Amino acid sequence: MKKIGILFGMENTFPNAFIERVNSKDSGFIAEAVTIDKVVQADPTEYAVIIDRISQDVPFYRAYLKNAALSGTAVINNPFWWSADEKFFNNALAEKIGVPVPKTVLIPSKQRPENTTETSFRNLAFPMAWEEIFEYIGFPAYMKPHDGGGWKSVYKVVNPHDMWHKHEETGQLVMMLQEEIEFTDYFRCYCIGQKDVLIMPYEPRNPHHLRYAAEMKASGEEGEKLLETIKDYTLRLNIALGYDFNTVEFAVRDGIPIAIDFCNPAPDADIYSVGRDNFEWVVEAAANLAIEKAKAHVPGQTNLTWGTFIKDAIGAPASTGAAENRGASAINDAPADSIPVRDTASAETPLAAPASAKEVKVKAITPKKSPKLVEDKGNQPVPSEPTPKIPTKKAAATKAPAANSKLKKP
Repeated sequence: MKKIGILFGMENTFPNAFIERVNSKDSGFIAEAVTIDKVVQADPTEYAVIIDRISQDVPFYRAYLKNAALSGTAVINNPFWWSADEKFFNNALAEKIGVPVPKTVLIPSKQRPENTTETSFRNLAFPMAWEEIFEYIGFPAYMKPHDGGGWKSVYKVVNPHDMWHKHEETGQLVMMLQEEIEFTDYFRCYCIGQKDVLIMPYEPRNPHHLRYAAEMKASGEEGEKLLETIKDYTLRLNIALGYDFNTVEFAVRDGIPIAIDFCNPAPDADIYSVGRDNFEWVVEAAANLAIEKAKAHVPGQTNLTWGTFIKDAIGAPASTGAAENRGASAINDAPADSIPVRDTASAETPLAAPASAKEVKVKAITPKKSPKLVEDKGNQPVPSEPTPKIPTKKAAATKAPAANSKLKKP
């Protein structure tokens, strides 16, 4: 019997409810908590499907899941894409697919990464165009890790001096500066299987356990149109990114939903925070998705979901996506000239020479006389590589504007 596993950490309510829900259905599959006793390279697991809720915090689990996916397990979410994805890229991709996002810029880390020197940053302008950046973003603004999550290391900054002061605390984190959105409505949307969407009114300014205790302010035809747009944007983002289990947050400004955060592949699903009704929806949708993936599972084949961003890059349809053919993998349907060539012969079957191949005789070549030696004119100075120009002697990767800047520190 094929198994469906769930890999989790400290959370309790969702994993247990998910296991019970899958096992209560007459699907032919059994769900359980994943057990890992050894991880051998290229060895398949006993699971057709694994829902990942913790590998973002445990690198050992991420490596285990990649190995499992290589051997055919359908991992939700795709561990390869999850490892590559981050919030700043999300924002850039959202703009490309027509989803409004806050104005955002990338900021180098305050401290140099380990194993780097000042010359590692010779391509970085010192100082950066801070005046242009601040004029583009405006204040107040939010500074947050470009690849973070869980509201960690998020700062509200009210002016340039406040930003520089708080930037001192960020160490080697690469941050992004993002405009503040004054919103009238705020929503958090579950998207499961790239087709099922649950739109939940949400108040991020409330204490954690009360954030879902909010009501939608827009009403009537305006409210209906807003919800339709939010659903459309949610599906666009998850199909492009390739996530089967994710949440998207929107802040509504002047009737326009602006995507704030949509890189949450292990979103909060605890009954005590999302509420009983939302919890019931998530458990049911997740159980149905896992069973659907288990039914479509093909042993030994790559059973991962890839987003349209990757699909378009290789010119092949994404495999196992909601709107795509689940029986074909991206590599099988790719154009022949886009697929790397590999040796498919087995160790037992040596490659035969082509029928047209002929033996080639190599003619011996007598070496020519050596050229005359050049007269030794004594030791000549050997030119050396010029010493690189070091942009700054500061230990930090960033610094405040120049002395003549209008934004100089007090």
